[in-house]
Order: sequence, then C-alpha cells, then structure tokens
Amino acid sequence: MDASAPPAGSDPILDDGVDLRENVPAGAPVWAILLHDLLTRPTGFPGPARFAALMLIDASLILITLLAVVMTMPGTVSTAFHDRPSLMFFFSLVAVFTLCLTGLYWRSWRFLSFGDGITLSTAVAGGAAAAWGMCLILSAKIRAAPLEAVGFALLHSALLLVAMIGVRTVRRGLREFALAHIVPPGGSHNILLLGELDWIRSLIDMLRAERTNRFNVVGALTFDSRETRLQIAGVPVLGSPDKLPQIVETLATRGLKPESLVIRGDKTMPRRSFSHLVKLADQCDLTVAHANDLQKTKDGEPRIEIKQFELADLLGRPEVSLQRNIVDRLIRGRRILVTGAGGTIGGELVRQIATFRPAEIVLLDHSEFNLYTIEMQVRDKFPEVICRPELCSIRDRAALNDVFERHQPEVVFHAAALKHVPIVEANPCEGAHTNVLGTRNVADAVCAYGALAMIQVSTDKAVNPVGVMGTTKRLGELYCQALDLIGQCDPDSPRFMTVRFGNVLGSSGSLVPLLQQQMAAGKPLTITHPDIKRYFMTVGEAVQLILQSSARAMETNIDRGTIFVLDMGEPIKIVDIARRMIRLAGLRPDIDVPIKFVGLRPGEKLYEELFDTTEEQLRSTIPGVIEASPCPVPLEKLVNAFTELASLIHAHDEDGVRDLMKELLRAPAQSTWAKTLRELTREIDLVGKAANE
Repeated sequence: MDASAPPAGSDPILDDGVDLRENVPAGAPVWAILLHDLLTRPTGFPGPARFAALMLIDASLILITLLAVVMTMPGTVSTAFHDRPSLMFFFSLVAVFTLCLTGLYWRSWRFLSFGDGITLSTAVAGGAAAAWGMCLILSAKIRAAPLEAVGFALLHSALLLVAMIGVRTVRRGLREFALAHIVPPGGSHNILLLGELDWIRSLIDMLRAERTNRFNVVGALTFDSRETRLQIAGVPVLGSPDKLPQIVETLATRGLKPESLVIRGDKTMPRRSFSHLVKLADQCDLTVAHANDLQKTKDGEPRIEIKQFELADLLGRPEVSLQRNIVDRLIRGRRILVTGAGGTIGGELVRQIATFRPAEIVLLDHSEFNLYTIEMQVRDKFPEVICRPELCSIRDRAALNDVFERHQPEVVFHAAALKHVPIVEANPCEGAHTNVLGTRNVADAVCAYGALAMIQVSTDKAVNPVGVMGTTKRLGELYCQALDLIGQCDPDSPRFMTVRFGNVLGSSGSLVPLLQQQMAAGKPLTITHPDIKRYFMTVGEAVQLILQSSARAMETNIDRGTIFVLDMGEPIKIVDIARRMIRLAGLRPDIDVPIKFVGLRPGEKLYEELFDTTEEQLRSTIPGVIEASPCPVPLEKLVNAFTELASLIHAHDEDGVRDLMKELLRAPAQSTWAKTLRELTREIDLVGKAANE
C-alpha cells in the first residue's frame, strides 16, 4: 500500500493537495464544505474537462436563448432557423469559439464586478457578431431581411448577456450561501470599518472570500456625512467617527457590539485625527487595528494585531512643530558640543542639530558603544557635517576641560545624566557625582573657555523632589541659574538656560519599551499604581522645543535665571497609556493582556509637577513653552556646598550626601539673592547712563 495515500475515510483532497476541511469549524455541514470548495477552485487555465464544461454551459445558454427568440419573434429570420435547425448548432459553435478566443474562459468569475460585466458584454457582442456573420453567409433568407435580422440579433444578444451574467451571479450566490453555513454569524468577531466606501467594499469582499473568516462586519464609518444611512454590500453606513460612542451603544442594544475598529493600513489619516480616534475607541472599549494586520491565532480565534505603531499615537494630542528659522540662526556655522550624545535625548539632539549645518558637532559620551552608534549615524546621514567623537565622562574635570580647550565649542547642550529613579535612589553617590558635580564641571568649562551658551536638559522630577534623582537634577538647575544670574553685570558672559520636561516616550529604560517587551513576551503589564500620572512627550517633540526655546532666549534676551518648561498638555495616567498600547496592538485590556499593579518604587511620586513652590510661572512668547522665574541659591553657597559634596562622594558617605542635598534644597525659599542682583544691575545701568550723558 502506498504510504503517501490517505487512509480510508479521510477528508477529501483537492487536486492541489489542499484539505477541504482544513481550519473548518467543527459541526460545519459537509455539503456546504464541498459546495464551497467546488465553487472556489482555481480558475486560471482550467483542465480539459473543466474547460469543456464551461464551454458546454455557454453553448447551451446560446442555444436556449436563440430558441426562445425564434419562438417569440416570428418572421423571415425565425423561418430560416425553423427550416434549417442545424443552423442553430452552427451559430452556437461559432459563438462559443469566438468567446474562447476573447479569453473569457481564462477569467475568474468568482467575484463578478462592473469591469467583468463590461468584459463579458464585449465578448458576447463579438461572439454574436461572428455567429450572425456566419448565418448571413449560409442563409439566403436571413440576407433577404437585413433590418429584421438586426432587430433579431439585438434582442438575442441582450437576452444572452442577461443569461450569462445570471449564471455567473448564481455561482457567486451559491458560494456565499455555502460559506454562510460553514461559518455561522454567531461565532464572529464583530468589527467596524472606517474609510472610503470603495476601500470598505473591497475589504468586505476580501473577508467574505475567506472560508475560515471569523470577522463579522457590523457597520461602516465614513468621514463624509453625506454617505450616512447608505448600505454597502449589505453593511450599513452608520455615520462619522466623531459619533463612535453613540454608534457603539446603538449596536450594543441590538446585540452587535463591535470589538474592534479597523482602519486602512497605509496610515493616511492625519496624526491629530488618529489620536482623537484612539481616545474615542478607548472610551468605547474597542481595539484599533489596521486592515493589513488582520490575523488569526493558532487556536483559530480571531485577532487583529498591530505589530508597530507610532509613539505619538499614545499621546492623545498633536505634536508641537519646530520653527526652523530661529534655530537655524543659533546653530548654522557654529561649533556645537552635546554631552550624553549617545543617549536618547542627546542622540536626537545631534540628529536634529546636524540638519542645520553646524561648523562642527562634538559628540561627548562615556559609553563607547553609544558613542560609536551615534557617530556612525551622523556620518551616514550627514556626511557633510564635521563630527568629532570624544570618549569622556563629565565627572572627569581635567578630561572635560581638555575637550573644551581642543574644540572651543560655542554652544553646549548638556544632556548627560543618570535618570533611572530606583537605580539612582539606591546609588546616591553615583547620582550626585554625575548629575550635580558633572553638571558643575560642564558649566565651569563653558565659563572658562568662552562658550556663548549652555542649555541644560532637566526633568519635571526636579520639581519639589522626593527622591535622589530629582534632587540631583534640581541642584544642577540651581547651579546653572546662579551662573546665569551672575552674568547680568557682564553682557558678554555665557547664557545658562535650563529646559525642563516630563517623560519621553520610547527613551531607553522608560515606560513604553518596558511595556512593549512585556506584551511581546505574553506577560502582564506592570504598572506601579492605578492613579499614577505623568507628563509625556515624544523624543522628537522634546528636542524641537529644547532647540526652539534656547534659540529664542538667545535672540530676545529673556531674563537671566529663567527656566523653560515645555508645555506637555495634561498629565496622562500611566494605566491609560498601557491600555492604549494594548488596544493599538489589537488586543483587549484585562482580557488578552492583564495589567498588574506593583506599588510605587523608591523615590517615586504619584503625581509629577512642572513648577516648584518657590517659582513664579510666567507667560512666554515662545510657542509651546512656559517660563518660570525661580528663587535661586547664591552661587557662593553652592560652590562651598559642592566642595563638601565632593568630599562626601569620595568617602562614599551615602547618608551624608542625601542630607547635604536636602539641606541645599531648603535654601531657595528664604533666598533674596536674585532680587538683590537685579537691583544691583539696574543701579549699574543707571550709573552708566549718567556717565554717558
């Protein structure tokens, strides 16, 4: 016995080896399976038997319709066919042969469309013309009545076209009837479609063509309100996406509540519209998916999966755009240094700065791999930009000064920092060494080597800090503010600007990559607290506003000591970010992907703030930016405290480091140093004016 032969009683197999019952739901009628597969066989170049069968069906239709017209339309032409019955058979043979020459039998008629109807009409007209031409040659009676023959031919052609279209339409109807019995509607995954009507129709046809389809389209949405209350392929057009909550509620009352909203996969929808749509879908407990990601799981259950999505889709708001002209005046033709150039923020700073054609970019980072990666990116994407990589730690004062002496940077962007809250909390000496003393080293080098400005990248965790990481960043802010204020008396002194913002979506070690890894591994998403909120930006958006605010401050001489706070909208619950990620992946929160709350980590706050209690919030002329006027600590006090801090770090006195930093943060509330400096500056200006007069 042939080992390759199927055992007795096995499921029937098609000629191409496809199992007729593969992936078919249990309990599906055998007759429906057989009928469906019979009507969905490939119809490219058919086998001889199938080819002959198709020709025989059409020949029969030609003969039947011709006989019907002969019986209902008496006259000379009818008499000619009555007298010579063989003429009818010759007519049919010539017509079928001509249809064969037109390529009609090499087309798939499983999905009869308008274009197919035009093709069929042309083929029928050609076949009829050839057959009637033969009749004119063979029959003198037909030649004797030309006008009657023309009317007879037109009537017969019209009747034949209707018959041939009807047969092909019946085939499609039978196939869909069989499919409906194979896949009962009750077991379907209800979905809504959003897009243009042409796209919706094509997607419905595609879904219905699948024998194992589990998606039941319960409605369609369109942006054109004029198309509401229509039906397309039997699916009602229910309205615009703005009415999604009402539409879902109405469908739910009918027992047709959708589980997913499916949109086009080419991402042609504007970012603002998509963000609003995701919000509405989240309110309605719907997953959002692109049509090219319709998939099925191994167990046959339906799933709509999105493998990738834009991080900005998680914000629920449009991104801020960059005003390039003012940034161009700050960067073009100047020597730029970026600390932490291999990090998320530093790397994006380098990439965006390179687009403005600086004279030179100095890439400074203590990680060899990160430095190599960003250098290769710059050399590949911006070959015309001079790129100088420097493997150096900002903790090393001597090495840092050597970099400044060799390159003489004009503008310094300081993005190097330790930022992981629990790790810095457990290692306060390391955090203070990098974020406090490292920032001091960079700022002192800016003063020593005559740079125009230093822009420090800070964080909202520096506002009323409760942990070590936020405290170290706050002290870095205070030191830069003090240096900026000292320069009031000297217009040629460097500017020190601090830009503060919240969490960056997609940065290394941040929330989104962690949740993506957990979801990819099939693990629960871990959130610290159900009520924890954070301000979020994309890395591109954050860097754009860093460049924009620093460039505007340099041109307009904004008051020294000012902190620039990026406007990030309203804080977002982290659990909402997690749920939105799950829905953008085509899954259901708490059903397909559980969410687990693990409690706040050391040094972590429930709510972040943008302004310290000692700061005065000011209206800014810079779009997307809010200004804060601080109450700083005198520079002399900070210099002495940082010297003591360095000794504590060297001795690895963690408690001493924590206590000293907390003591320094109590100082701003009682400080009048900034006010005294401004008054002194005004007096100097008045004296100068009087002397000139």
